[in-house]
Amino acid sequence: MSIQKQVLAVVMGGGRGTRLHPLTAERCKPAVPLAGKYRLVDIPISNCINSEINRIFLLTQFQTASLHRHIQGAYHFDPFGGGFVDILSAEQTEKSVDWYQGTADAVRHNLVHLRAFPHEQVLILSGDQLYRMDFRQILAQHTATGADVTIAAIPFPVSKIEGLGLMQVNDDLSIARFVEKPKDPAVIQSLTLSSALEAKLQHPPTEKCCLASMGIYVFNRAVLADALENNLYDFGKEIIPGLLGKKKLFAHIFEGYWEDIGTVRAFFEANLALAQPLPPFNFFDPSAPIYTQDRYLPASKLNHCRIDHAVIGDGSILADSTIKHCVFGIRSFVDEGCDLEDVIVMGSDYYETDVQLGTNTSRGRPHLGLGKHCRIRRAIIDKNARIGDSCALSPDGKTDGSYANGSVIIRDGVLVVPKGATIPAGTVV
Repeated sequence: MSIQKQVLAVVMGGGRGTRLHPLTAERCKPAVPLAGKYRLVDIPISNCINSEINRIFLLTQFQTASLHRHIQGAYHFDPFGGGFVDILSAEQTEKSVDWYQGTADAVRHNLVHLRAFPHEQVLILSGDQLYRMDFRQILAQHTATGADVTIAAIPFPVSKIEGLGLMQVNDDLSIARFVEKPKDPAVIQSLTLSSALEAKLQHPPTEKCCLASMGIYVFNRAVLADALENNLYDFGKEIIPGLLGKKKLFAHIFEGYWEDIGTVRAFFEANLALAQPLPPFNFFDPSAPIYTQDRYLPASKLNHCRIDHAVIGDGSILADSTIKHCVFGIRSFVDEGCDLEDVIVMGSDYYETDVQLGTNTSRGRPHLGLGKHCRIRRAIIDKNARIGDSCALSPDGKTDGSYANGSVIIRDGVLVVPKGATIPAGTVV
């Protein structure tokens, strides 16, 4: 049976994303813009398409409007291949009136929809991670080992495993233990890779490593249904540990770039890394493109700018400014005389008309984007923000919290101007 007929993919897109707030104040995590023109959800969907998996369910719950618009505008399949990206929102039924209580609970609520399609395996993915993976490899290993469940795992240095689910893996890659987010150093030490497994890695580690779960699971169809015949809510905390010793669990070791975009700092650093000459994640790989919505925007215009490492989205206008290590989303506007360093400008959802610009001017309201002579450091300017002339924004020397009457938020040491916020001219933070 071909992969297209054998596998269904389920992308988890329903989390609140509290650690990414205020970027998730008006959208769910998978809908957060990425790399100038994409959304986080484009990553798992593109990985599926590039792996010949074209039947994809997206489970959504919180702040879903922008995510739904993006999916509906981006992913269209011809009628002959049988492919789709189907949005399954939380819904009340005769059996339940509750929202999803966790990852496992979300899948449990939607098993009835999955059963309508022929399949042998279910590939469960997170909607907020940055990585490129050929899922055909984990599926091939799953079949070859006769596994009931296969979990994608990445070697992580012991010094960086905080907040990750760790597993102890035998030399044949079968999983002996699974511990969700351990903190006890003795437990962590007991989960480090054996010498035999270290020798199998393509890139030998420079320090002791553990295998961390990537939140990517392959379940046999019947095993998934049986595993969810209960009231347990979460795969990592409850379902997977409960299957140990009862089912055949194997690890699939992945050694490529992987970043969990779970916090403002992680999002900020992962985006800015894309402006490097050789970024850790390569959007320019023609063999595995990342897909997104086609917006038919004009080419960007750069007028007398001094630019040192930048990613610039379509339809942007940058005028006579100094730009160092920045990422600009679609329809970004930067007026003359600005000085930006380590800044992510997410751009705008629309262009303002001449009438709107005139109305804004008469009311003393800044136009969309950045006004003249702004100086901004280490910041994220969310979509549709309006920043007046001569503003100076930087988190340096300041604690996390709200500033400028709540229109500026500093979190994880990064200054954030929330979506749609207006910053008056001359504001200094």
